[in-house]
Amino acid sequence: MQVTFDARDPRGLSAFWGEALGYAHPAPPGVELSPGADAMAAWDEFLEQAGVPQDQWNSSSALEDPDGAGPRIFFQQVPEGKTAKNRVHLDVRAAPGLEGEERMEAFERECDRLVALGATRLERFDPAPPFSHGFIVMADPEGNEFCLD
Repeated sequence: MQVTFDARDPRGLSAFWGEALGYAHPAPPGVELSPGADAMAAWDEFLEQAGVPQDQWNSSSALEDPDGAGPRIFFQQVPEGKTAKNRVHLDVRAAPGLEGEERMEAFERECDRLVALGATRLERFDPAPPFSHGFIVMADPEGNEFCLD
């Protein structure tokens, strides 16, 4: 399975989500990256050698879960901006196994980290048992809503 985002800036948005989820940019085809190597620099070199015009280098980007458990995430450039609420969104599991105030404190710490990366905090929903354990609604740098859940 792959999750696809439409984006104005695929590289920028993939950098945000890579940090948010602990995902990594894959190496270009046929390229073996050494540990700690800059995958985006490798992509620039690959695209230049392939003769891709530089104005097309930001037409797409991708992320993969280093553990291989989560879905691949693909970012494709589109000309139009986001115009309405997402019909699908990601829930970022930021407090597994925690409940109550301890859970909400973990969300607040993660919210602060993501805001520093370019996200926007939208709304906090405190626990309302038995139907809700609490969550925070956020938006990524291009306005796509997601939840800390």
